[in-house]
Amino acid sequence: MKTSDFYFDLPEELIAQVPILDRSSSKLMVLDKETGEIEHKTFKNVIDYLNPGDCLVLNNTRVIPARLIGEKVDTGGKIEFLLLKRTEEDTWQALVKPGKRAKIGTKFSFGNGKLIGEVVGLAEEGSRIIKFHYEGIFEEVLDELGNMPLPPYITERLEERERYQTVYSKHNGSAAAPTAGLHFTEELLQQIKDKGVDIAFVTLHVGLGTFRPVKVDNVLEHEMHSEYYMVDKEAAQKINNAKKNGHNVVCVGTTSCRTVESATNEDGIIEETSGWTNIFIYPGYKFKMVDKLITNFHLPESTLIMLVSALSSKENVLNAYEAAVKERYRFFSFGDAMIVK
Repeated sequence: MKTSDFYFDLPEELIAQVPILDRSSSKLMVLDKETGEIEHKTFKNVIDYLNPGDCLVLNNTRVIPARLIGEKVDTGGKIEFLLLKRTEEDTWQALVKPGKRAKIGTKFSFGNGKLIGEVVGLAEEGSRIIKFHYEGIFEEVLDELGNMPLPPYITERLEERERYQTVYSKHNGSAAAPTAGLHFTEELLQQIKDKGVDIAFVTLHVGLGTFRPVKVDNVLEHEMHSEYYMVDKEAAQKINNAKKNGHNVVCVGTTSCRTVESATNEDGIIEETSGWTNIFIYPGYKFKMVDKLITNFHLPESTLIMLVSALSSKENVLNAYEAAVKERYRFFSFGDAMIVK
């Protein structure tokens, strides 16, 4: 299976630069995973594809302002950090630009010395281990000095930070939003509950693994970075109940999907658990728990389009993407949505 098998041609103007005003008014493509049949709806119509007894699974991670811009302590040279994951108290794995300035022992200053980051080690993909020094509470310092870590294909400034958070975000820790969830409003979630659909919250802190490009020709040689996830007892019970009673488990976003599949054992039971996952889902994968997926439109040749293809087929998904381009759907983080049913 080649990475190039998942290529499609995307006009640059279809990459959404800003979120639309009403979260749930984006377009919704409905893809039948078996037949490949396509319908065009509005996201509010997603409720029509959820049935009483189904379980809707949401990732309640919250994006931290993980992008820090500062300077080298001795020379004043500019530096940019992107915090990926906390490895221990006050120590983080981070991408550093330019990397050549970030040798072990080098110190960088942010906010005129309010936060000092010292390089204490090297990590995968050229990232660094950073030890931070500060006074007060780290989260408050980061909130003051950090910026939202928008993906590189978004060049417009985000006017409102909360627009890059889901309305149900709760646990701080992500370097990027679980963007399929950005379409939900509190009102729509209430309507879904009122219909008799169970809502389960899981957590996966989105790191580099989700967005790292596939740099190998052979898909099977790609290695995912690990990301922290958590499934509590209540969520596990809700998901298991839906499955046991013959209803659908519907994941919102590839991160929820990966969490659920990581936490489900070989007997098809999801367990209360937490830990690190580097699960890589691509065509040929046998889903243990997930029946339907609500997701955005992803980058060509990405692990995300491979995951969606695993739930349907590569042919169906690429046909759907071709239709999305033709119908001028908006792509990527602030773009439109698809439900694979």
